[in-house]
This record gives sequence, structure tokens and C-alpha cells, in this order.
Amino acid sequence: MKILAAVVTYNRKELLGRCIDHLQAQSRLPDQILIINNASTDGTEAMLVERGVFFITQENVGSAGGWRRSIQYAIDENYDAVWLMDDDGYPHKDALAKLEAAWSEGVVCASSVVLREDKPTHFVFPMPILDRWGQPAIFAFPRKISTLAELKAFAPDGVYPHVHLFNGALVSVSTARKIGNVNQYYFLSGDEVDYRCRLEAAGRAISVIDAIQYHPDVSKRPFTPTKFYYYLKNTLILNSLYFKSAVLRNILTVGVVLARTVNRNGLGEAFSYLCGPHAPVFYLAIARGLQGKIGKDFVG
Repeated sequence: MKILAAVVTYNRKELLGRCIDHLQAQSRLPDQILIINNASTDGTEAMLVERGVFFITQENVGSAGGWRRSIQYAIDENYDAVWLMDDDGYPHKDALAKLEAAWSEGVVCASSVVLREDKPTHFVFPMPILDRWGQPAIFAFPRKISTLAELKAFAPDGVYPHVHLFNGALVSVSTARKIGNVNQYYFLSGDEVDYRCRLEAAGRAISVIDAIQYHPDVSKRPFTPTKFYYYLKNTLILNSLYFKSAVLRNILTVGVVLARTVNRNGLGEAFSYLCGPHAPVFYLAIARGLQGKIGKDFVG
């Protein structure tokens, strides 16, 4: 396979340098490394020039715009697969070799599992328990698989039929030609779920248990009103587009978003979205989400 490793970055020069170090130390080297620089202002471009790493600088169009540019480059340059990852994570030295070894007929995406760099027994993004349609189960307890050891019990053959995209995901370029590129209008949130669902409609998307991507724990990063708005709005849109029992999932989504706001921002700020100064953000996100209004439309 001819493989492009692509990293999208914005103002994380030191973390990006760490990611590049690990890409260049792979036991199976990618055929090329591409950095999509979303107009960083922290000296990222100078660092890349000094290191001799190929990059494309573009306006800051968000992560979705970065993934879109990465995939289009892989299509234009006739790669077989593109290995996509954020700038703040980094792969284990054997990650790409493990992903390539797991590739088989019908696979359209083989992804690493994403472990906390400070606690590598646990996932950054827990894996969902799947229902009989292969979708995240609504009525399951627990609904999530939090540790690598637990996932291995669900995946005795070494793969699990669910992926968290853009954190060490190897995507088939021929499939990207068929299903199209990432939808850049999912601003700040949801682009990865939309593209995962489109990939799953085209073939098998699998997580490879032995392929590891390390990543900082993001569970405590506070929500800004902008992030809150797009997370809630876009999740409601995706529920209606791709998932069974959309109404029930929408009710659950509202509760989950508020609970995560409590966890990240505190009870007071979560309450402010219900009936305080942030209430217009909350109710507008619900209204536009139910109307299916994809796009950059938040006014603070």
C-alpha cells in the first residue's frame, strides 16, 4: 500500500513536533508525511521548514477543512490510503504496521484505538456497546467500554467494528473517491461521525486492538458557548440522518451534553444554559439541530 500520513494542526507547535517524531520512527514508515497547517501563528511553519517536513498552509477552516484537504491531496496524488490524526496525539511505533496487517478485502477504514497518554489502560474516547444494527446501543448497561482490557473481551479476533475517526485512522482512498470527502460544514463538531457513517455504508470500518494512538485526556476541557452550540446542534442533525430511534437519541443527547457541561464547566454554567444567560445558545442549538441546519451559523 502507498500510504500518506496527514496531520491537521493549529497553534500546537511543540505537540506537532512530538507527533512528527513518532511518525518518523514508525517500524513501517508512511510513504509521505503531510501537515495541513490551519494558519498557525506560533512558529509552526518555520519549524516545519527547518525540519524539512512537507506542509500546506491554508486559512483556518477548522479540523473538518483540514481533513478535507488531506483526503483531497491523497486522492490527487493517487495514494492507496491516508492515515489521519490530530496534532496533539501520537502513534505507537508499530501502529501503522499493525493497521496495514489488519487490512483485508472489504475494509474501508482501519483505526488505532486511542489511549490516554497519562493512563494508557483507558480510552480517551470510550467505545460504545453496539446494538444488532451495529449502532451505539441506547439500552445497554454499561453503554460504553472504558478500558483496553474490557474491549479485548468484546473483540477476540483483535478488531472491533467501530472507529473514532481522525485519531490514527487509516482510510481507503478508493472509498473516499466513491463516497466523497469530509463535509466541512460540520463546523467544530460532527464531521468525524458523519464521515464514519458514510464509510460504514461502503464497507467495514474496524478498530485494531493492537494499534495504539496516544492522546491527552480531553474529558475535562471546558466547553465554550460556541463548542457547546455546535456539539449539541450537529449531534441532533446526525441522529436524524443516520441513526435509528432518532427522537429517543435526541432526548438522550440533550441530557448527555448538559451532563458533560457539568463535568467540564461546573453545575452553575450548565444551569445557565437551561434558564440563564446562555439559554439562547441552548434553545437555538436544539431548534436548528431539529431543522437540520448544517453550517457555521453561531452568533455569540
